[in-house]
Amino acid sequence: MLRGGLPPQGLPMQRMINMTPGRPLNLMLALLPFVLLLLLYIVASDARLAENPQDKLLPSFSQMGDAIHRMAFEPNKRTGEYLLWADTASSLTRLGMGVLVAAVLGLLIGMLTGALPIVGSGVSPLLTVISLVPPLALLPVLFIVFGLGELSKVVLIAVGITPFIARDIQRRTEEIPTEQLVKAQTLGANTMQILIRVVLPQLLPKLIDAVRLSLGAGWLFLIAAEAIASTDGLGYRIFLVRRYLSMDVILPYVAWITFLAFILDALLAGLSRRLFPWNTQGGR
Repeated sequence: MLRGGLPPQGLPMQRMINMTPGRPLNLMLALLPFVLLLLLYIVASDARLAENPQDKLLPSFSQMGDAIHRMAFEPNKRTGEYLLWADTASSLTRLGMGVLVAAVLGLLIGMLTGALPIVGSGVSPLLTVISLVPPLALLPVLFIVFGLGELSKVVLIAVGITPFIARDIQRRTEEIPTEQLVKAQTLGANTMQILIRVVLPQLLPKLIDAVRLSLGAGWLFLIAAEAIASTDGLGYRIFLVRRYLSMDVILPYVAWITFLAFILDALLAGLSRRLFPWNTQGGR
């Protein structure tokens, strides 16, 4: 179950720090925390419901199943929508638009500041300062400037993660070997040709990596914006039902958001492996 070579003669047995679990044990260890949490929840839920069948803090799985069936497979009496799918579509649309804007801006800013020293000298300090501003503190400003519609939510996501992506792309640009830039200039390439044909192809897989790392923050800004000013969306629904202590809806919605985040990350990782198989980091 554990891999590791035999210790040299005369030396003590292999230390735990050098032990690497095999695939079956690795899978068991990965599943163990989830199984323990599940068992802990079942025990705690059963204990609370046995004491008070009306308890809402830790609903049973059957209660959560009934709530999700109602949200996902029964049309809302007022709107006729299937709320879970309508909320999911609204949230993913906002998140996708915000991340797309942030990716484009982050790529352009990061590439230019990393490849052109004269641009980096003027923009990098401003980018550093902007990255230190808590995006959620700007939420009231965005609502005042852009209103309470979709634009303000998309802008919040873009403002929140663009500096991170830009700074990461800037570092990746600076890591490109100088020899490549010198060779391109020797062959007669101008600045624009170097950026497009030498720098940009090497940054695209790094951009996907940066987007994957920024998705967690993107979800945070999305949920915050929907909770404050929205009429649909996953964040809106969670904060709407909290006033009724509807944990049978909140917990499945949180699990659904986690599942969506996992799927998006896996899709981006697969896209990176497919488009840029030479990028070992993106291929992990």
